[in-house]
Amino acid sequence: MPDNRKYAIYSRKSKFTGKGESIENQIEICRRALKSKYDVVDEDIVEFEDEGFSGGNTKRPKFQEMMERCRNGEFQLVICYRLDRISRNTSDFVNTYEELKEHSVCFRSVSDNIDDTSPMGRAMMMISSVFAQLERDIIAERITDNMHELAKSGRWLGGNPPTGYRSAETVGSMTVDGKIHKARMLEKNPEEAELVGLVFTKFVELRSITKVETYLLNNDFKSKKGNTLSRFAIKTILQNPVYAIADEDTWVYLNETDMQLYGSRDDFDGIHGIMAYNKTIQKKGRSMKQKAPSEWIVAVGKHEGIIEGKRWVEVQHLLEKNRDKAYRKPKSNTALLSGLLFCACCGSFMRPKLSSRVNKQGEKVYDYLCELKERSHGLKCDNKRINGNELDRQICDEIKHLGEDDSGLMKLLRNSQKSLNETFADSQAEIDRLTEKKKQYEAERTNLVKALTLAGETMAAEDIISQINDLHTKTSELERQISEHRRLMENSDITDEQYQSLADMLSSFAKTIDTLDVMKKRDVIRCFVRRVEWDGENIHLYLMGAESGGTDVLHSEPKCECSKRDTYAFSLAEKDGE
Repeated sequence: MPDNRKYAIYSRKSKFTGKGESIENQIEICRRALKSKYDVVDEDIVEFEDEGFSGGNTKRPKFQEMMERCRNGEFQLVICYRLDRISRNTSDFVNTYEELKEHSVCFRSVSDNIDDTSPMGRAMMMISSVFAQLERDIIAERITDNMHELAKSGRWLGGNPPTGYRSAETVGSMTVDGKIHKARMLEKNPEEAELVGLVFTKFVELRSITKVETYLLNNDFKSKKGNTLSRFAIKTILQNPVYAIADEDTWVYLNETDMQLYGSRDDFDGIHGIMAYNKTIQKKGRSMKQKAPSEWIVAVGKHEGIIEGKRWVEVQHLLEKNRDKAYRKPKSNTALLSGLLFCACCGSFMRPKLSSRVNKQGEKVYDYLCELKERSHGLKCDNKRINGNELDRQICDEIKHLGEDDSGLMKLLRNSQKSLNETFADSQAEIDRLTEKKKQYEAERTNLVKALTLAGETMAAEDIISQINDLHTKTSELERQISEHRRLMENSDITDEQYQSLADMLSSFAKTIDTLDVMKKRDVIRCFVRRVEWDGENIHLYLMGAESGGTDVLHSEPKCECSKRDTYAFSLAEKDGE
């Protein structure tokens, strides 16, 4: 029985450069190889391209899509230009190859001349994958060597400088891995340096990052970007060796840790600060993560330190103690409105806070509490907390009623349908009027062109040309207006079928929402709810349509009192409020 499955071409390049084989070249080489050996046409080939992704792991969108389609039985063979396009990690490649075999998918690498249909090809494949891993390890080792070279210089690598410093270019340059880099160093910013000193002083005094956060918030201290300093930002400042003055205390502490300390005791002169390299993991599209201190490479920098070593070391020991005895605040895994519920008084998120109480239904009681109120201990916002169990239950009840004919949403939909249809009719009438006007201008212009032919080189010709240009300008403006009205019409027509489809969808959700688990309930709520606000007395529900892309059934999000017609407001019996 013939195998009618398709052929997959996979290509990858870490980033767009003029070096190496481009994505396009890889695809073309694989296409030629397929057609030379197999009886295939273009329709039998599916291409997968990952540009800007490393071969260090297999977390690449198109690669994952290809593997999923292999699991679904869509392909009989996967081909790539070179084996390391699949992965530079031996373990990842072996796992990928085993999975392909499990789903009866053959593999071929063109430039390595590897075809797994023969025993020799399979052996060569494993050997090549080992060499790909070796190459990756050599690259990683070279990067570490570069870090040590940078540590010798104590230079700043660029990017956003830490609070308390600015980046300054110095005279000269240095060569690392054959590349010339301009020499840069950190320069103290006096105003920000005072804030850094205050953060360390207050932490030693209060023994709590949360209390330091509250103090800074209530006294209006801001980051260099004008934001309030979060607990994460404060902890980052307290942990960063860049502020520590390189003195005897700092030397002893760093020498006792797992950090890779570069330099001698003589380098710790009591003036300069510490530079830490290889501190973070930075991936495109993901938040920055800090590596374990054992992977840091530290050395004395060229910049001036801010915090004396004794104080900096004391803070590190305090942080360690706090980490050991830290209270792990329980989080509610049943709260439905996280990320949707806002404090109407200050605009902050309201987050669930689980208590030890149990209600009549046997549920753990949780409240929603304003983040700013919690952080400022009520100084910056005093909005009441709200019973989360009751609020979530009532929101679900509201959604159940949305599909009823007399619900506020259905009335709003009908009004919107009527309003949009009226806009559609008005726009059509205006297009007809503008089109008629355009025809008049075009007729006048045609007559003027004829008159210009008769006028020849006389003085009247200039006047006729001026009139023709004027009519051309007016015609262009009419065309612009017609185009704008047509665009409005495209977005202003709700058919009866569309209206009924949305009504049916609402009714369906109303019947099934009680049977859904927490995650699915959250998804349902986000289909219809854009935002929820609690003002201490009433809940305001801001709704949106259920179509993908979040098309608003309502108008824009309310910004003032006159916009409250776009919300549902209802009170909630609050027995547990503050």
